[in-house]
Amino acid sequence: MALPPQFLDELRSRTSITSVVGRKVKLVSAGKGEYKGLCPFHNERTPSFTVSEDKGFYYCFGCQAKGDIFDFEMNTRGLSFMEAVEGLAADAGMEVPKPSPREAEQAKRQAGLQDVVEAACAFFQAQLYRPAGAEGLAYLRRRGLDDATIARFRLGYAPPPGPLREALGKQGITERQMVEAGLLKARDDGKVVDYFRDRVLFPITDRRGKVIAFGGRVMGDGQPKYLNSPDNPLFHKGSVLYNLAGARDAARDTGRVIVAEGYMDVIAMARHGIAEAVAPLGTAVTEQQIQELWKLCPEPVLCLDGDAAGIRAANKAAERALPLLKPGKSLRFALVVGGKDPDELLSTAGRDALESILGKAQPLADILWRNALEGRPLDTPERRAALEYDLDQLTQTIQDGTVQQAYKREFRDRLYQLSRSQRQNSFTPAKRDGKPWRGKDFQPVAPPPSPLTPPPSAAVQRQRILVAAVLTHPELFDHVGERLGSIACDEPPVDRIRQALLLLLATESGLDFEGVSSHLRSRGLENDLRFLLSPNVFAHASFARPDAPTDRAMSGWDHTFELGLQQEFRADVLRAGAQFARQTADADESEQALLRLKALFFQDMRRMNDDSLDD
Repeated sequence: MALPPQFLDELRSRTSITSVVGRKVKLVSAGKGEYKGLCPFHNERTPSFTVSEDKGFYYCFGCQAKGDIFDFEMNTRGLSFMEAVEGLAADAGMEVPKPSPREAEQAKRQAGLQDVVEAACAFFQAQLYRPAGAEGLAYLRRRGLDDATIARFRLGYAPPPGPLREALGKQGITERQMVEAGLLKARDDGKVVDYFRDRVLFPITDRRGKVIAFGGRVMGDGQPKYLNSPDNPLFHKGSVLYNLAGARDAARDTGRVIVAEGYMDVIAMARHGIAEAVAPLGTAVTEQQIQELWKLCPEPVLCLDGDAAGIRAANKAAERALPLLKPGKSLRFALVVGGKDPDELLSTAGRDALESILGKAQPLADILWRNALEGRPLDTPERRAALEYDLDQLTQTIQDGTVQQAYKREFRDRLYQLSRSQRQNSFTPAKRDGKPWRGKDFQPVAPPPSPLTPPPSAAVQRQRILVAAVLTHPELFDHVGERLGSIACDEPPVDRIRQALLLLLATESGLDFEGVSSHLRSRGLENDLRFLLSPNVFAHASFARPDAPTDRAMSGWDHTFELGLQQEFRADVLRAGAQFARQTADADESEQALLRLKALFFQDMRRMNDDSLDD
């Protein structure tokens, strides 16, 4: 049975090769999108078997075994091709197309259509350098493109009607095939005309790099300015990204992928060394395109114009991405302001200017929050309640439960901080020169009180204080580093900050609070920082504030650490006393002894907790 190529491509896209191989081979990460393990096809002690998630391919440097998900299933399980396809399709929730002469004919027709489009691409490329294409070539030259770039992206020119049909006809391609491939168009009056006329053409390829369609830019003032091939058996606009095949290797090397608005933005980035750029085809990013982007990297950056159209595109992409979010899978947004698009910015200011904007890309949560607040008065409880309701409805669209709860907590934190700010009770630490921290400096955010979340215990509060004090006073590390390493933090965000501080401050010296915070944010710990640096921490331990003198911070840290040791000692005493009481022969006496021990312990605990809370 001949299966349609689009079905096999869809099955490959839905199936992770590392998941398939991982059923038989224990894989370990070997770089961005790359994994290694012991080869299942020959005996070996040192791993030489590699798997590429991005390419959907495995290869063994020892025995040269190679292939894709279907080859692996056939070679490790002794299955036929159809048996492998049926098993993988069942896992992916797909139905294998039933064999029929019509389907076999359709697959053959699609292969033929690809040949037709490839022949047209070669024709358009040649036309660009002929007299008829002089205007198109001049346009590309004005945009700064040299011959190497033109050849790299296979740019061409569609002349006025006539030559295309004649040239392809000489190759045995029929008018019907040209219509089906989107090169000709049948009008309502029955006349067949060229679909692209007097336009510079940008070939659009599939993920394998084969040309399947074109995007054409008009030379004059005609409309539409850009025109894409119509959807056909070979091409579906909403599931394809411009330059996807060209960006895959670069995205794997850099760990990022940039989504621009247009063809020329992508080409300009490639000319300036940013090869991991793609573009949707004239519309906002679709759900299918987002899934394709996540195969390249977990957080693609949408680099859009800062005008109204760019803002709308960002909002639409955010809306479409929200239901699809998974742990670690999201979008970021970088807006080019000043009336320029990425192409213009690169031409006038160079790569560094664009990289600066990309480096400040905002997370999806920021975009959603900004949209929710835009033009909205929040001066009454009812209006704030309406905002809270709308945000809750928004997060309800997230299908993944873990991510949905994370967004609920994030927006709840922001709502609480917004309310505090409006009451002018928010805490802003002062710098040591007495001036407030502003702008890029980190602002602590207080978590909102929740009836479902009890206040932190004294032990948890001490853990927060000890880690926060080292963060705000990194100069303490030489004095407290060993003890910081011995602390066991009960809260994962606090412990992640603790471990990051141990690694950073053991290798970097001379950093201040701002420098350490910047390092941690660059490592994806911004939410953990926000969790740790809350007004509640500073209210209970003023020595941990960034403006506190170093000697006070050091003595406060030592005192808090010692209180923690005392608490642990007393807890041990209580456990030992309870065990002794249980072993006492006289049950009444043992019960009374245990009660007296508990009373003394909790009295001591209250005194310790009071001592740990300084003004």
